[in-house]
Amino acid sequence: MGDSVLLVAGLLALVGGAELLVRSGTRLAARLGVSPMVIGVTVVSIGTSAPELAIGIDAAAQGSGSLALGNIVGTNTLNLLLILGIAALIRPLTLRSHAIRLDLPAMVVAAVTLLLLCADGVVTRFDGALLVVLGVVYTTVIVRAARREGLAARTEFAREFGEQRARVAAAAARTRTVRDAVLLVAGIAIVVVGADWLVDGAVALAAGFGVPVSIIGLTIVAIGTSSPELVTAIVATIRRERDIAVGNLLGSSVFNILFIFGITSLIPADGIGVDRGILTIDLPVMVAATVACIPVFLTGRRMQRIEGAVFVVAYLAYLTTLLLFRA
Repeated sequence: MGDSVLLVAGLLALVGGAELLVRSGTRLAARLGVSPMVIGVTVVSIGTSAPELAIGIDAAAQGSGSLALGNIVGTNTLNLLLILGIAALIRPLTLRSHAIRLDLPAMVVAAVTLLLLCADGVVTRFDGALLVVLGVVYTTVIVRAARREGLAARTEFAREFGEQRARVAAAAARTRTVRDAVLLVAGIAIVVVGADWLVDGAVALAAGFGVPVSIIGLTIVAIGTSSPELVTAIVATIRRERDIAVGNLLGSSVFNILFIFGITSLIPADGIGVDRGILTIDLPVMVAATVACIPVFLTGRRMQRIEGAVFVVAYLAYLTTLLLFRA
């Protein structure tokens, strides 16, 4: 009973935190002259990926590397197939050039790199350091792009309204910017706490059925830690802030591999062992889901409802196979 209450409380916290996060993130992006896509890829993605980091560090410290890796692989597969698919089913998603030029290549490179590093059956500290370095490079590119967009937006505002009016508007907006920044951090904190409650409750309930740790990572924990991305994507899509929805999913998929699993791999001295089932089935499925985004994103720069439906069906088929034949 207590575990069920914890799970429900976590879900409610996720819904409220995601709403706060999307509202404040959108306003903050507008005032800073940064596109919502960039906010989604950076701040929102880091915040909603925090549960994966907490799970990964804790699992690695306790010697449960299969749980940490299964969580990352399961989360990314769920993000790209189920959550992105549901977002497109609610409303067709228009993809900006930023997502196609930066996030899509980074996502593919991260997924393929993880597969190659896992091929020998163990992910070492050196492998983890490599992933973190790639994550730093990716973040640097995103931040520079954000700075260019911010400068362009401020220049356009000054040209249209004049320097004096621009300064007055900037001063008036400074207080609101601080407020929205505080609300954004609060939203992220609520989402993280909610995810922690949800995962604790779900894992405790699942453990009673004797489910293998790698399967728990791929299913219960992955679904639980993906709840921030799911709720954020749905709320952002309903509120027509689709750039944040897409940016969050793409950014989280990159951050999960490069930063979250990279940092996790730095903890065990003897590395993280790779479960054979994950290496031969789940990792290839994750890479396939990532590669499948290429034609979808490049075809008209728009993800249609039918494509979203195909993604959702693909994930449900994968999940059914996982539960029936490997649990």
